[in-house]
Amino acid sequence: MPDIDHTHDALLGGLIRLKQPRKGQRASADAVMLAAAVAAPKKSGSGARVLELGCGSGVAMLCLAARLKTVSVAGVELQPDLAALCARNIAANGLDERLSVHEGDIRARRIAGLTPNSFDQVFANPPYFDMARHRVSPHAGRAAARAEAEDADLGHWIAAMLRYAKPNGGLTLIHKAERLGDILAALAAKAGAIRVIPLWSKAGQPAKRVIVRAIKGSKAPLTLTPGLLLHRPDGSYLPEIDAVLRDGAALPEV
Repeated sequence: MPDIDHTHDALLGGLIRLKQPRKGQRASADAVMLAAAVAAPKKSGSGARVLELGCGSGVAMLCLAARLKTVSVAGVELQPDLAALCARNIAANGLDERLSVHEGDIRARRIAGLTPNSFDQVFANPPYFDMARHRVSPHAGRAAARAEAEDADLGHWIAAMLRYAKPNGGLTLIHKAERLGDILAALAAKAGAIRVIPLWSKAGQPAKRVIVRAIKGSKAPLTLTPGLLLHRPDGSYLPEIDAVLRDGAALPEV
C-alpha cells in the first residue's frame, strides 16, 4: 500500500497518530464523538472487551483505546485495504496488545476470530445514506463507508451489534436523526434502557445526528435526553465538546 495514497494525521491533540486514505473515508467529528459516547464497561481491570463494527482505518477504536486504557478493542472491517491500514495504525500507536482488526462482513453469522455474545460493549457508525435515495461519493471506498447497500442496511448493522454483545452488554451508535425510527424499530424487544442523545449543531436548529445507547436484553424504558449543543453562534465548539474532540474526554453526561 504506497504511502503516496495516504496522509499522516493526528487526532486528540496528537495523542493518536494515523495514516488515512488521501481519497476516501477519513476521520470525522462523528467518529470521535462515537468513541467518546461508549461507556466504560462495568467490568474492572483488563478483562473488558469492546467491539467496533465497520472500523475503517481505526479512528474511533484508537480514540476509545486512548480514553479507556485497560480495555481490549476489536474492530471489524469489510474492505481489505482499510483493514490492513487499520492494523498498521494500531501498531504505529503501540496498541498491538489491546487492539486487533478482523476482516469480515457484518452480515455473516460468524466472523473469524470473534465469538457472538462475548463483548461488554459494541459500537458502530453505520453508513448514513440509502443508495436508492441519495447521491453518494464516486470514490468507491468512501461510498462503501457512507452508503447503505441494499443487502446490508441499518437493520443488519444493529442485528450484528446485538449478535456480538453479551447479555446486558452495551450498544452505542451514531446516525442521522431522521433514521431514529428505524433504529428504535431494530432494537425493539431486543434491547432496552435506550438513551437517545440528540446532537444540536447550533441552538434553535433541528438535530442532524443522534447518539443512541442501549442495553441488550434490558426491559427498562427509553429516555429521550436533552441532548448536547455542539457549537457557539460563531461556529466554534463549546468547551465541553472541544474537550471531547481535542483531548479525548468522555462524552458529557446528559
